Amino acid sequence: MKMKQETLDQIKIQIGRVKKAGNFYAERLRDFEPEDILTQEDFEKLPFSEKDDLRNCYPLGLAAVPEEEIVRIHSSSGTTGDPCIIPYTQHDVDDWAELFRRCYEIAGITNTDRIQITPGYGLWTAGIGFQLGAERLGAMAVPMGPGNTDKQIKFMQDMKTTVLCATSSYALLLAEEIDKRGIKDSVHLRKGVIGSERWGPKMRARIADELGVELYDIYGLTEVYGPGIAINCEHNTGMHYFDDFLYFEIIDPKTGKVLPDGELGELVITTLRKEGAPLIRYRTHDLTRIIPDDEPCPCGCSYPRIDVILGRTDDMVKVKGVNIFPGQIEDVLKDVDGASSEYQIFIDHENGKDKITLFVETALTEKHRYNLEIELHNKIKSVINVGMIIKAVDIGDLPRSEKKTTRVFDYRY
Repeated sequence: MKMKQETLDQIKIQIGRVKKAGNFYAERLRDFEPEDILTQEDFEKLPFSEKDDLRNCYPLGLAAVPEEEIVRIHSSSGTTGDPCIIPYTQHDVDDWAELFRRCYEIAGITNTDRIQITPGYGLWTAGIGFQLGAERLGAMAVPMGPGNTDKQIKFMQDMKTTVLCATSSYALLLAEEIDKRGIKDSVHLRKGVIGSERWGPKMRARIADELGVELYDIYGLTEVYGPGIAINCEHNTGMHYFDDFLYFEIIDPKTGKVLPDGELGELVITTLRKEGAPLIRYRTHDLTRIIPDDEPCPCGCSYPRIDVILGRTDDMVKVKGVNIFPGQIEDVLKDVDGASSEYQIFIDHENGKDKITLFVETALTEKHRYNLEIELHNKIKSVINVGMIIKAVDIGDLPRSEKKTTRVFDYRY
C-alpha cells in the first residue's frame, strides 16, 4: 500500500518524539533522523522492533513522555520473563475510546444497545477497552468481566443485553449453556463482538446459530492500544483498520521484505499518534494480508482492510519436517460433515519419531465415527502432507475456557 504524505509526516513526528525521550527507540534509531525520512522507501529502511525489545524495557523504559503525563499502564499477556509494560497518556486513552467507538459503529451497534463485557479487566486491555468504546458511543455497558456463567446468563436475561463481547471460547461456552438450558427465547442478543484468539468458520457458525447473533471479529494487541484497532463489517470481507492512527505493513516473516497488497505475511504496525509508548515498525507475528484497494467493501466504508488473522508465526509447530498452523486444521474441519469446531492437537515423540494426534468433537454415533476419522486423516494428509492419528470424541469432551482455548500441546521437549 502506498504511504500517504500525511502518514509519512506523522511518522517523522513520532521518530522525533522517541529520540527526544531517549528511550529504547532512541538507541534503535540512532542512525536515523526525522528529516532523513523523505519517502516510503526511506521509512522501510528503519529497523523492526519485537516484543522482546519491549520486555527488555521493563518497567517504564518504553515511555516517551514524562512520568507525570502517564495516567495508566497496561501489560501484555505472557508466561515467561518480565511483562511488557505499556504506558498511556490521557490522549492515548481518549484515542483508544475513539477507535473502539468506530469499531462498534462499523458493526452496526448504536447508543440504544446494551453491551455485556465478559473479557477481563485490570492489566489486560480487553475489558476496559470494550467499556471505553461503549461509553464513547453512549451505549449502556454491562461490565461483567470473566467467569461466573450463571450470573452472566442472569444479567443477559434481566438486562436484556443486545451485544455480547467475549473471546470465541467463552462465547461458545455461553452458547452451549444457553442451548442446554433451553432459554434461547429469553435472551435478547443480536450481535457478538469476538476477539483475542483465532476462531474457525465452524466455531463461528455454531456461536451465531446457538446465540442467534451476527458476529464480528475485533482485532488488537496491548502493545498497540488494545482491542479496537480493526473490525469486520456486516459483509465480512475483511477487517477495516484505521489508517489515520496506524500504519500497517505486511512482510515476509523470514526475510523482512515488505510484500505487495494481497500477499499473506506478518503484520507490522507503526503507531501514528500514540504518545505514551509509540511503536515504530513493530512485528506483531500475526499472519494476514492487506486487501487490495481495488476490491472495495460493499459497506462503503473508506477505511482499508486486512484479512482475518490466519494465526501467528509463533503458533507454528514443525512435525515430521512440515510447518503446521492451527488455522490449517480449522480449514479442513469446516469442509468435513460431522466434525465439530472443537479440536486439540497432541504431539509427542515415540520410537524416535514424531507422533501427532488430533482429537475432534462430533455428534456422530460410535457407528459412524470410524468413517469420519478416515475422512479427516485423508484430507489432512492431502492438504498438510502430515499423517495424524484422528480420535473422534463426544461434544463437550474437550475443555472449554472462559479466556483463550489452548489448541496445541507439544510434549516433545
